[in-house]
Amino acid sequence: MRAGDTLVVPKLDRLARSVPDARDIGDTLIVRGVRLSLGGSIYDPADPMSKMFFNMRAVFAEFEADLLKMRTREGMAIARARGKLKGRQPKLTARQQAELVRMHSSGDYTIAELMELFSVGRAAVYRVLDRAANATTERA
Repeated sequence: MRAGDTLVVPKLDRLARSVPDARDIGDTLIVRGVRLSLGGSIYDPADPMSKMFFNMRAVFAEFEADLLKMRTREGMAIARARGKLKGRQPKLTARQQAELVRMHSSGDYTIAELMELFSVGRAAVYRVLDRAANATTERA
């Protein structure tokens, strides 16, 4: 942005995640000579009232974001307790994973061959092998 431009932002929470971030962005815009339009009103950093309202809006935007995070965590905890939040299901069943580990440990199969046999990507093969290796070291 150049001096004289106006940055248009519908809500302050779309501009910054916290009060210090909002202040830093506001200060950077001042130095560059860029005006800021928040929700249709122009923020004038030279005016003390405008600066106060900008800071208050930043505080409320951060508060709203924190409330949303808290409610999301609470909702996920409730869903997890009810057994509704299980996450993504593994691509391979436990039996297929055990077979993959056995085949790999035999040394007869490459990672590419295991990928093709089980119709999974490289990351999935390595993930299964890592979990098996971690499970073995935890038992020891």
